[in-house]
Amino acid sequence: MFGDLERPPLDAKYLQGRLVRPGSLWSQVDVLGETESTNAVIAAAARSGAPEGLVVAAEYQSSGRGRLGRTWTTPARSAVLMSALLRPTGVPAHRWPWLGLLVPLAVASAVRQVGEIPAQVKWPNDVLVDDRKLAGILLERIDGPAAVVGIGLNVTLKADERPTEVATSMALEGAATTDRATVLTAVLRELATRYQAWVEADGDPEVILPDYRELSATFGRQVRVELPNGVFLEGTASDLDSDGRLIVLTADGPHTLAAGDVTHLRATE
Repeated sequence: MFGDLERPPLDAKYLQGRLVRPGSLWSQVDVLGETESTNAVIAAAARSGAPEGLVVAAEYQSSGRGRLGRTWTTPARSAVLMSALLRPTGVPAHRWPWLGLLVPLAVASAVRQVGEIPAQVKWPNDVLVDDRKLAGILLERIDGPAAVVGIGLNVTLKADERPTEVATSMALEGAATTDRATVLTAVLRELATRYQAWVEADGDPEVILPDYRELSATFGRQVRVELPNGVFLEGTASDLDSDGRLIVLTADGPHTLAAGDVTHLRATE
């Protein structure tokens, strides 16, 4: 099939060999042909007591989810779709939300390294290239305790396959590689390095903040934020506070936001 030549399947044995080694964070890498949601698979494993380091990737997700209950659907084998099980039990609970910022930072850094494209992070958990969405992250906390980290990264998505005009892929951005095994391996290695440094520092935000600020597409921008209660707020995104909340400077003073759907505004908006 044409699609098989253009979008080869992931090889679980190959990925295991590259990622599962003595001392590695990753303990097992599974590849599913199709599943409703890799996050759901990892969440079930977490509730059954699976150890940290399990990764499940899928060639196709029939019911993938993004933030705010949105769907995340891509053609089979066109994206890196995976979820990982983390158990940062030594990190104080109030610092766990920083994982939601660490993961997109790891994805953006890995894409910059192997793809050689200027990926950036958009608060709270998207990865962009020139304001076009390349990847989304969905983080869920499970009793146990555990964190389920879901990553959807467009690799070979074509222009006529985009779900929205603001979506993009590594191929559309002219990346140096669009080999999914290479990209997946780079993302998991970068995530492991950053995650282990953060855990060793007891979740200290300073392990994340300098690089996050450097790769932020949000700081210094005029933004419109839709809050969970449906209210809209406009202002300048300035920084993060010590809990990872976005600080937005408005006409009536600064607002600190724990959640919200951010739109980057252009000068004419």
